[in-house]
Amino acid sequence: MKRRQFVLLLSLTGLLGIGGCSWWKSPDMRSQSPEEMVKDPEERSNKLVGDITQAYGKDWMRVEAVGLVNGLHDTGSDPSPGPARQALWEEMKKRGVENPNAVLTSGKVSLVFVEGYLRPGLQKGDRFDVQIRVPDQSDTTSLRGGFLLDTLLTDQEVIGKQLHHGNLWGNCKGPVLVDPAENEKADRVAQCRGRVLGSGVATQSRKLGLVLTDGHRSVMTSSRVAIAVNKRFHSFNKGVKELVANAERNDFIALKIHPRYKNNLDRYFLVVRRIAISETQQVRMNRIVDLETEVLNPESAEESAIQLEAVGTDGEKALCKALESKNTEVRFYAAEALAYLDRREAAEPLGQIARDEPAFRVRALGALSVMTDFIAEEKLRDLLSSPSAETRYGAFRALWTMNENAPLVKGEVLNGEFHYHALKVDGPPMVHVTRNRIPEVVLFGADQRLATPLAINAGNQIMVTSAGGDEISVAKYTVKDGDEKRVVSARLDDVIHAVAELGGTYPDVVQVLQEAKTANALASRLAVDALPEPFRTYDRVADKGDDADKDDDADKGDKENGRASVRREHPSPDLFCEEGGAAKKTRRDAASTSDEAAEDDAKDKDEEDSAEASGDQKGFFARLLGR
Repeated sequence: MKRRQFVLLLSLTGLLGIGGCSWWKSPDMRSQSPEEMVKDPEERSNKLVGDITQAYGKDWMRVEAVGLVNGLHDTGSDPSPGPARQALWEEMKKRGVENPNAVLTSGKVSLVFVEGYLRPGLQKGDRFDVQIRVPDQSDTTSLRGGFLLDTLLTDQEVIGKQLHHGNLWGNCKGPVLVDPAENEKADRVAQCRGRVLGSGVATQSRKLGLVLTDGHRSVMTSSRVAIAVNKRFHSFNKGVKELVANAERNDFIALKIHPRYKNNLDRYFLVVRRIAISETQQVRMNRIVDLETEVLNPESAEESAIQLEAVGTDGEKALCKALESKNTEVRFYAAEALAYLDRREAAEPLGQIARDEPAFRVRALGALSVMTDFIAEEKLRDLLSSPSAETRYGAFRALWTMNENAPLVKGEVLNGEFHYHALKVDGPPMVHVTRNRIPEVVLFGADQRLATPLAINAGNQIMVTSAGGDEISVAKYTVKDGDEKRVVSARLDDVIHAVAELGGTYPDVVQVLQEAKTANALASRLAVDALPEPFRTYDRVADKGDDADKDDDADKGDKENGRASVRREHPSPDLFCEEGGAAKKTRRDAASTSDEAAEDDAKDKDEEDSAEASGDQKGFFARLLGR
């Protein structure tokens, strides 16, 4: 009994002496949550995930191979002796080709270098583009109409003039698309390069995660970061809650992509790295109050909006308040963050900004695409009739990403190979084709017609002809299967379906459109990859917004000193990026708001890519051959 009394007295002394001393000295004293009861003082200093981690897996990976294109119309060649020919010859023998030399000298085939870029976060089974080109010393004159045979893609390295294969990352095959921006009589270099869209299939997944920086690597810290991320992000798979972060090691946290950010990995990392590792509710609310002020300042609006997005639901009120700003920049950053939080208030300002402000168009369309509210879909539908090619195609791609089975954008798959959409929308008639990501033809205006008479080709076996009037003949001529013919109206929709019915591939349909445009048989605008441009310059001075009453002389001084323009450095959402675009390091200003200037920028980009392809971007083949 005495012992129990002693223990009870000791406990009471501790409560009154230690806890009681703290109580009367600190009138703010309150009970602590488990998050607040941390031993390391640094963990109580409101650190964000990005303060102690770096993103892992954000780079693009290049995979390569030697391949063979067949089906050429006597435009192929026998490859020159060398390591590339030997590698192809050995691969043909492995696949059971009895006489590889006879095949290579037939003129119907060409050796090509195959190259693909695996995007960050690529999962097993995902598709990607491959680019092909003939060797510099090849006698091949054109790849048009060719078909790339099954090719295995690996990461490669050349050591001591010996080719070393790495891991198998994918395989590819399919019809070759020669750049539709080039005509049939273009120079040989353009005719001997092409793409096989969406033909690459990944055989393994790429890993994403966060790497703890020096001085912060421990099992406890890794676990705490994962807990913080999982508190903000999770998803459901068939009703089962799935966490996105897993502390695999003391220095690495593996990340799964949250579904809302599947097409914007860069933003996902930006938001994840703004999550607070450990902060009390009071500290959190104080930080939100500060961010509510900072998000109204154009200079700090972007960073503040991303931090409020990282906070989650508690940050929505401050972002909604920022939507009331007269400043376009402030309104955009707030609306973008609210879109990823799926708040319907974001739809109206994002739709208006996508239409009127080119500098933010690409990100505004990307943000609208992640929303589930019908108002966002309505705003995108309105943009389909815009006179701007990049705005209306960007809106189409955003709608397709939002719901690919929606009746307006579902379309059909012709020949099991390429997507085709005939949209009944207002606005000037336009035909859009792609040369990256997915083989796709989109008609903006379903009743477009071809002018007659005409005589154009669809690949090496199909001809589209008309002597005049409203009838067009689509005929296929082959020695093996005989001749086939379709007679259709001059409606472009009917012609495209007839070409597909006769076995025409996506490159064949693109060639029809290309030759029809050259022959003035297609009056509609023919646009190629009219994607909204990232990295445009925004004129902050022109948009005075809440600062409209400032001294005009000061604004004039800013313009003269070059401080008027603000470059938007965050890249565009993945659904508007070219495959491998991040790896090519092309960075351009696109300050103009006109479609014509955007087309000029696209042309400049092609020239830059062409120059790079002849230099360091050639890959291991150039290194192998010493070029």
